[in-house]
Amino acid sequence: MKAKIFIFLVVLFSSSFPLLGQEKSKKELKAERELQKQKEIEGLINSKNFVFEAQKVMPQGGRMLNLDYNTYFLKFSEDKTTCDLPFFGRGFNVPYGGGDGGIKFEGVPENIQIEKKKKSYNIKAVVKGKDDVYNLFLSVFFDGGASLSVNSNNRASISYDGEIHAPKPEETKE
Repeated sequence: MKAKIFIFLVVLFSSSFPLLGQEKSKKELKAERELQKQKEIEGLINSKNFVFEAQKVMPQGGRMLNLDYNTYFLKFSEDKTTCDLPFFGRGFNVPYGGGDGGIKFEGVPENIQIEKKKKSYNIKAVVKGKDDVYNLFLSVFFDGGASLSVNSNNRASISYDGEIHAPKPEETKE
């Protein structure tokens, strides 16, 4: 009887060790998730079709402000770039009372340059809106976090922090 129990325990333990050896540690799981996110971001950058959602704004000479509602965006595409971001700062040549107060434009990006760095991508583009020319500089990190700087002829430069993601199906129809 003792021999049967001993054999049973040996078989039980030897069959469970390979299962324990195949489980991944938390570090390995985290590394896999980070690599998967990095590949997703790389795909978005290479397709030149993504949405930047602003979460914080840093006006020139001012303090950082948190933005609510995730309604401020830059939809970037080779065919058409659309922007709706708030603006806090100095305007140089803005119509008095006629503007809507934010940075809003639609246009085709020109001179698109993408540079891969050690832990991020740098994207530069120029978009000619109806009333102004906008120089965009976007740093996208492998985890999806991003920083956007907008320079224009009629306003002081301004920066935004947020994240990028793939456009939703209803966003691609516009």
